Amino acid sequence: MSRLALEELADIELQRDEEAAAALGTARRPSVAPAAGQDPTLSTNHPFYDVARHGILQVAGEDLLGRRVVTFSCCRMPPSHELNHRRLLEYLKYTLDQYVESDYTVVYFHYGLSSQNKPSLGWLQSAYKEFDRKYKKSLKALYVVHPTNFLKVLRTLFKPLISHKFGKKVTYFNYLSELREHLKYDQLIVPPEVLRYDEELRQLHRGRPPPPARTPPPRPPLPTQQFGVSLQYLKDKNQGELIPPVLRATVTHLRQKGLRTEGLFRRSASVQTVREVQRLYNQGKPVDFDDYGDIHIPAAILKTFLRELPQPLLTFEAYEQILGITSVESSLRVTRCRQILQSLPEHNYAVLSYLIGFLHEVSQESIFNKMNSSRLACVFGLNLIWPSQGASSFSALVPLNLFTELLIEYYGQVFSAREARGALGAGSAEAGERGGPLAGGCAGDGRAAGPTAPAVPPRPLTEARRPL
Repeated sequence: MSRLALEELADIELQRDEEAAAALGTARRPSVAPAAGQDPTLSTNHPFYDVARHGILQVAGEDLLGRRVVTFSCCRMPPSHELNHRRLLEYLKYTLDQYVESDYTVVYFHYGLSSQNKPSLGWLQSAYKEFDRKYKKSLKALYVVHPTNFLKVLRTLFKPLISHKFGKKVTYFNYLSELREHLKYDQLIVPPEVLRYDEELRQLHRGRPPPPARTPPPRPPLPTQQFGVSLQYLKDKNQGELIPPVLRATVTHLRQKGLRTEGLFRRSASVQTVREVQRLYNQGKPVDFDDYGDIHIPAAILKTFLRELPQPLLTFEAYEQILGITSVESSLRVTRCRQILQSLPEHNYAVLSYLIGFLHEVSQESIFNKMNSSRLACVFGLNLIWPSQGASSFSALVPLNLFTELLIEYYGQVFSAREARGALGAGSAEAGERGGPLAGGCAGDGRAAGPTAPAVPPRPLTEARRPL
C-alpha cells in the first residue's frame, strides 16, 4: 500500500465528511475568532497571540483522576492560508510545556476539519516526531470526539510511526456524552459548533437512516444535468456526443493551461467553489474556468464528475477482474488490461480512452508537474472503479492503482497506437508506428486537439502487439 494512495483516500474521505456535514445542515466553516468571552485573559502581548486568539487550544478542567485537560478544536482552525501551522506547533509545545511535568489528558474535537483548514500530512508527521518522550510519557489519554473514516485512513497512514504503547492511549467517542465517564465534562470548553453537530448526530441516529454516500440528482434529473447521471443520459441530451461536456471542457482547459502545474490533481480546491461550478453545469449555464484563477478547480471538477457517476467508468462488472491484475505475470499484464477493457460497453470504452489519453499527456510532463503515471494512478484509481456494495478495502487499492497505472503508462499499447494518435489529436504518425510501450502517447507538438481530430477513437484490434 503506497503512502500516496492512502493520502488520496484520506482526501476523498475528508470530502465525504464535508458532504455528510452539509447533509446534516451543518456547514464546516472554521471560525476566524473564538466566541466572545471565551478567553478574556488573553492579551495582545501573548508570545503566540496570532495563534492563541483563534481559541484552537484550551486548558480547562480535569479528568476523573485529577489530570489537567487540554482541548484541541478543529472547528476553530481558520483556513490554512490564514494560519501558520509551524507557529501552531510551537504554540502547542509552549502550552504543554506548562503541564508536561505532571500527567495530562487531551480531548480532540474532530468536527470542523475540512479541506480548507487541514494541515498537510507532512506537518502531522513532523509534529508527532517533534514531541519528544517527555510530552508523550506525560500524556495519559487522548480522547478523539466524533471520529470519521478520514481518521481511520490517517491512523493506517501513520501506523508505522506510532508506537503500540502510545496507540493504547487513544480512545474514540461518537458522542460528547461519552466524555462524562472520563472527565469533569462541565468544566470543558466545548465550542458551540461541536455542541450543535453532536445534537444533529443524535437526532439523525434516533430513527432516521444516515445520508447515502452518493446523493442522487433530483428525480427526474434536469435536462441539463451533468453530475450524478449516466453516460447514456448525457449522450442523449447532447446530440449523441460520446464525451460528456464537463469532461471535454475540463480536459481542454487543463491541456491548454495546466499540464505543467505541480501537483495537478493532488492539490485541494475550495469545496464551496467546486459545488458552485457543479450547480452552474447542472443548470446548463456557461462556466469559464479562467474566472476562478485556480487551475485546481477544473482538476477537482473532473475528479468529482467521475466519482459521481451512478456506475464507475470501468463498470461494476469489471471490479473483480481488475482485482486479479496482481496475480498476472508482469510481462502479460498489459495484454490482460486490453482483455478487460474489451468487455466494457462501447460508450464507457470511448470515454475511458479519451480520459486516459489525457492522463498519459500529463504523465509526460512529470518533470514539471511531479505527476508520473504512478502518482496519477493513486489519484484516479478510486475515481474509475469501486465495488457495487460498500467501499474499496485498503487491500483493494494495490490492484486498482496498478491497473490504472498500466492504462496510463502503456496507453499506446492498451488502446493501440492508432487510437493514441486520435485521442490526443495531431499526434505524429511516426511516433505511433514505432511500437514502443508509450507509442502514440503524445508528440512534442501534439498536445492540443486539432480541429480535424476524431472525437472518439475506435476500439482496438483484437490482435494486440506483444506488450513489453
